[in-house]
Amino acid sequence: LDPASIEVSRRKRRAKNDRLDAESLVRLLSRYHSGERKVCSIVRVPTVEQEDALRLNRELDCLKNERKKHINRIKGLLVLKGIRLDGSLRSLSKQLDSIRLWDGNPLPEQLKTELQRELDRLDLVNEQMKIIKAGRKERIENPATEAERKTAELLRLRGVGAESAWPLAQEFFGWREFRNRRQVGALAGLTPTPYDSGSSRKEQGISKAGSGRIRRIMVELSWAWLRYQPESKLTHWYLDRYGSGTRRSRRVGIVAMARKLLVALWKFVEFGEVPEGAVVV
Repeated sequence: LDPASIEVSRRKRRAKNDRLDAESLVRLLSRYHSGERKVCSIVRVPTVEQEDALRLNRELDCLKNERKKHINRIKGLLVLKGIRLDGSLRSLSKQLDSIRLWDGNPLPEQLKTELQRELDRLDLVNEQMKIIKAGRKERIENPATEAERKTAELLRLRGVGAESAWPLAQEFFGWREFRNRRQVGALAGLTPTPYDSGSSRKEQGISKAGSGRIRRIMVELSWAWLRYQPESKLTHWYLDRYGSGTRRSRRVGIVAMARKLLVALWKFVEFGEVPEGAVVV
C-alpha cells in the first residue's frame, strides 16, 4: 500500500500501536477488495530484474552530479585566488604551471596539488560516463528487453534523444502497466490539483506526487518538441494558446504540454499511435 493513501484520524492525539495499525490495514484491504478502488493505492513492486535495469540510468545521473561538483570545486579554488577560467577544463592540467596570480606569482604548491587531484577525479568520472553511454548505445542497437525495444521506438521520433528516451522507457514505460491517460499523468505528478469549495475556486498547480525525474525530462523534452516538431498538433496547440503570452504563461503552458506529450508518447510505444503531425525518422 502507498502510505500516503492510508486513512488516518484528523484528531491531534490518538492511540497508536502495531495492533491498531494492523486492524486499520485489514479494514482498508477489505474495503478495497469489496470494490472501493479509491480507498487506498496499491503499489506495484518491480522484480529484481526490473529494478536492476534502472541502475544504469541512475548511476549516470549520479556521475553527472559528481562531475558538476568537481567542476564547481575546481573553479571555486581558482576564484579564491582571483582566477576565472573561460571555456572547458580539458586542458587545465597542462596549464597549471603557466597560471599566474594577480601579482604574477605562480599558483601555491599545495593548491596546485589539490587542483591536480580534482582534475584526476574529474577525468575518472568522464571516463566512466563514456563507458556507460557506450553500453547504453549498444543495448539500444541490440534490444533484448521490452524497455530497450521501447527506447529504440521512442528514438524514431524527431527531437527525442537517448538522454530522454532511455529513462522514459526504463523508469516509466518499460515495466509499468497503465490503464488510461489519467494514470500516466498522475504517476508523473503532472495532474492538476483544483481547489473548489463554496465560492472559493482556484488552481493549485500540478500535484508533483509522482516521479520528479520524469517531470524534469518531460519539461525539457517539451521545449525540444516545439523546436524539432513544429508541424505537430501539440506544437500548434501550445503556440495558439500560449505563444503570444508572457514568459510566465509560457512556462505554465509547457507543463500542460509536458502532460499531453507524455500521454502521446505512451500511446506511441504501447499502441503504435504516432502523434498527429509528428515526423518519424
